[in-house]
Amino acid sequence: MKEYLIIDGYNIINSWQNLNDLKSKNFEHARDKLIDILSDLHGITETKIIVVFDALNVKGGVESHETVGGIEVIFTQQGETADTVIERLVGQLPSGSVIGVATSDWAEQRIVFGRGAYRLSARELYERVQNARLYRNKYASSGSREPMDLYSNLDEDTKDSLERLRRRK
Repeated sequence: MKEYLIIDGYNIINSWQNLNDLKSKNFEHARDKLIDILSDLHGITETKIIVVFDALNVKGGVESHETVGGIEVIFTQQGETADTVIERLVGQLPSGSVIGVATSDWAEQRIVFGRGAYRLSARELYERVQNARLYRNKYASSGSREPMDLYSNLDEDTKDSLERLRRRK
């Protein structure tokens, strides 16, 4: 089963202290650093990661998509929030997929959960990144190349519950 993780980019940058500090010095560098961190996570977990950045107040901004380090990066169009794009993506991704959304925006968490996605706060995403790095470091020398995906680590009851939630859409 394919796993997708959709990230509210600026929400995470503003929530992680190291990226927030970097943002105050160089906004673009903070974005690049987040993408680099997420690319590392993608390489370890094989999760399809999509990061969405607001261009809400960018005059004449058009929605753009690019792939950087295996990560799909989306900038919204003028007048559109990252939340709007995230909600649209949750509805468009393939049926039967495990879909997660990382944001600390409580209202957005409730909306995407209601649409069948699981939610991660910024802190939980940070912990997931750290755990993935520990996993990589632990198993790098053993030669084991099995992906560390969330779905394969769930017990059968949880998988069944998620499937029932997904089908209620």
